[in-house]
Amino acid sequence: QVQLVESGGGLVQPGGSLRLSCVASGIRFRIYTMGWYRQAPGKQRELVARIVSLGTTNYGDFVKGRFTISRDNAKNTVYLQMNSLKPEDTAVYYCNGYFGVDYWGQGTQVTVSS
Repeated sequence: QVQLVESGGGLVQPGGSLRLSCVASGIRFRIYTMGWYRQAPGKQRELVARIVSLGTTNYGDFVKGRFTISRDNAKNTVYLQMNSLKPEDTAVYYCNGYFGVDYWGQGTQVTVSS
């Protein structure tokens, strides 16, 4: 059974930082493209960041150097370090694993507010 379990969300003030983690089980993690997506109320789900098996990354245009995605294949874990957070970053953040088939986590809420 495939499971992607996110953690690390919460409430943070503008300009603050959060680190999201996603632990995967039931997949050959090292061959999967892993990603983070987000969905704000009333908006479509959008790509935040993605990292392929060999480590190449790409980011949504709105990231502008504020976020960093990384992976630890030994721990079956993908991370998203988010700095300089803005209120518009408020959303549910979802972990995704892709290798011909998409798998999704349950999501973790990130709220940026003073």
